Amino acid sequence: MIKLAKEHTMSAIEMRAAYVDALIRLAEQDERVVTIDCDLASSMGTVPFARKFPARSFNVGIQEANACSMAAGMSAVGFIPFFHSFAIFSSRRISDQIFQSCAYAGLNVKIIGGDAGISAMYNGGTHMAFEDVGVLRSIPAITIVEPSDPLMMAQLTPQIKDLYGTCYMRTPRKQTPVIYDEGSDFRLGKAAVLREGADLTIIASGMLVYEALVAADRLAAEGIGARVVDMFTIKPIDVDCIVDSVQKTGAVVTAENHNIIGGLGSAVAEVLGEYAPAPFARVGVADLFGEVGDKDYLAKRFQLTADDICEKARQVCRRKAGR
Repeated sequence: MIKLAKEHTMSAIEMRAAYVDALIRLAEQDERVVTIDCDLASSMGTVPFARKFPARSFNVGIQEANACSMAAGMSAVGFIPFFHSFAIFSSRRISDQIFQSCAYAGLNVKIIGGDAGISAMYNGGTHMAFEDVGVLRSIPAITIVEPSDPLMMAQLTPQIKDLYGTCYMRTPRKQTPVIYDEGSDFRLGKAAVLREGADLTIIASGMLVYEALVAADRLAAEGIGARVVDMFTIKPIDVDCIVDSVQKTGAVVTAENHNIIGGLGSAVAEVLGEYAPAPFARVGVADLFGEVGDKDYLAKRFQLTADDICEKARQVCRRKAGR
């Protein structure tokens, strides 16, 4: 069951706080849960875990590749390691260690990438991961997840812990708009349908879910009905939901805080191409590097707003009608 919040105000709790609270509860129940940080425990929000479980918390310094290999080694002897860093470091920098030491070895490592996409803000282009999903999605047997609000984060973290295998979760560190109300239920691998509509489907992830809902309201005022889907599991993607959505609406727009190449848009395009061709457009970063700025500026700069979703929605609806 999905229950949307009545008002999409900013959350009272940061995403990193929702994450570490969930992780602490898991560690209280399972002594195998450990954390590995690279001098970013404060930034990633894992300090409360270290205070509560100092013997199960490891800060290895600025050596992400070694930290990832260490996580693999800990998994090999029965621990469930959660490795944390900024998304650029926990994807691009250590992609070979994720491939060889974790996924190829069939080990149970959980990798958390903070400050994904424009949420890096003032850390700028060098720290703005627009390509982390694209880098990791081609690795076999990896699960890629992007929670869209703190309630979803609290629910997905235990599921990630209980799912054996290598998992990458990308997330902003700070506050996000509240999308869901208590009583919502999420399952890894199954998309959440948030709104029905007959004219097109908007498939969004992470920060762009809120923008998709705003866009759907604006489109409704124009007489365009948009189905909105939160595709929080990017790999394995929910093929059945995508095909069902196309059969019901006949057109698709994807929206993601990521490069349009290699991420959610590419994953959905692959499904459409193989199973259900339809008019299709992508909202995302147009194959660009990041830059410094606040979130509002960056969202406009990289065309990640509700207005951008609306424009793409109108385009696919015109194509669907043959205009």
